[in-house]
Amino acid sequence: MNRTKNLAQLEETSVWDVVIIGGGASGLGIALDAANRGFKTLLLEKNDFAKGTSSRSTKLVHGGVRYLQNGDISLVIEALRERGIMRKNAPHLVRDLSFVIPSYDWWSSPFYGIGLKIYDMMAGKLGLGPSTILNREETLEYLPNVNQEGLRGGVIYHDGQFDDARMAISLALTADQEGATLLNYTEVINLEKENNILTGLQIKDSISGSKKTIKAKVILNATGVFSDTIIRMDQPKAKNMIRPSQGVHLVIDKSFLKGENAIMVPHTTDGRVLFAVPWNGQVVLGTTDTPIDNALEEPIAFEEEIDFILENASAYMTKKPLRKDVKSVFVGLRPLAASNSKKESTKEVSRHHKIIVSTSGLISVLGGKWTTYRKIAEDAVNTIQMVGGFSDRKCSTETLPIFGNDYKINFSDPYHFYGTEAVKIKALDPKTASSSLSKKIFISKNQIIWAIQEEMALTLEDILARRTRCLFLDAFETEKIAPKVASIMAEVLKKDSQWIKNEIDTFNLLIKNYQL
Repeated sequence: MNRTKNLAQLEETSVWDVVIIGGGASGLGIALDAANRGFKTLLLEKNDFAKGTSSRSTKLVHGGVRYLQNGDISLVIEALRERGIMRKNAPHLVRDLSFVIPSYDWWSSPFYGIGLKIYDMMAGKLGLGPSTILNREETLEYLPNVNQEGLRGGVIYHDGQFDDARMAISLALTADQEGATLLNYTEVINLEKENNILTGLQIKDSISGSKKTIKAKVILNATGVFSDTIIRMDQPKAKNMIRPSQGVHLVIDKSFLKGENAIMVPHTTDGRVLFAVPWNGQVVLGTTDTPIDNALEEPIAFEEEIDFILENASAYMTKKPLRKDVKSVFVGLRPLAASNSKKESTKEVSRHHKIIVSTSGLISVLGGKWTTYRKIAEDAVNTIQMVGGFSDRKCSTETLPIFGNDYKINFSDPYHFYGTEAVKIKALDPKTASSSLSKKIFISKNQIIWAIQEEMALTLEDILARRTRCLFLDAFETEKIAPKVASIMAEVLKKDSQWIKNEIDTFNLLIKNYQL
């Protein structure tokens, strides 16, 4: 992907078939599907791709055991099917993960065992393995440092795990390959209409400050928790369509969860499930479900959410995590489609997606979850065809490999999430390919160069938060290596010492949100 080349496309294209606002999971999936069906497609992202919720998930590709508990059968079936498709199309990014539910009373194992057999049945041929009831000794084999006091056994089941931001970047690269034009740091500042029908939009390049009007046959709003802002650009008196909910995650050292398996706590003190998941040499604990009124680009964890996670995780671990053990805290906002019920708590709101069309022709995608991004995109592009009066073209993303697709992947290789591209990245400079700028988290000079040249990374945050996952894995260590990374970036981008200082100052303000 090349931003300069993509900006030139704006000058060369008089009318786009579809313009997508928002570069998260849904927007990128829609851009890929639309381009693959042959539509002239433009995607605009105000910040960086996956800057918001799409880089801040629990890193799970799952049907959702909790949704089964809530009786949302159709969502579970859809998500389990999409989980299988995602694993098949992006085997370098999605892997199998075993989850153990420890039980401390006689009825838990058979109760959850029955539920998880239903979960297995729903997955059908796309299942990742059968769930099994475990005795006490087997449970301890899978979870060596689970709390042993009163432990009777457990249940093991299988779901998927992925790297969300890397999946988003790979989707962007796939969409680019299919002919879509993607731009980050490009904000939509107004919508254009003729006779109350949308005809285009005004945009501002945040890097150069230049403004431009572009024409579009169809405009689609995929801005997640910020969807209402775009909807009000179209219909100023529209009621809120999104009900945001906050999910906090804490990252702690791998020593708190020995072994390669995750813990799933089926009942926390607020009735949610809680996960302790091994990820990139650390452990992710989460998550919460807190309704919020104002969606921020950099949401902040509440003290009670941090205490809640530590307290509930501690009940299941022999080594109890404390505040001082938290290496990074990150917060995602769920863009839940608002229901009519005011009394319904956010954990009860369905994770199904909705697609609505305004009288002026604005299509808005509301709700949904990462696992079902491809199905959301399929439904959205079907709607685009209808609104735009385009000929009916069939979706073929079910069998479309994601950029870098590689079945012979070695997940212990720090370059694994690049898939087939890893060879090229290592070849940029074989001397620096295996040396990391940090002893605690892997980040090489080669990755920084590649992110700038091939993945449209422009800022220090782009590199440290999303092209690599340093910020999410250890915010304190990331603060130490940021100056080194900025210097390498300046070398590649041909920037001066003032640019380096500005980037470090901006990043140091941001990083405080990730440190306890």
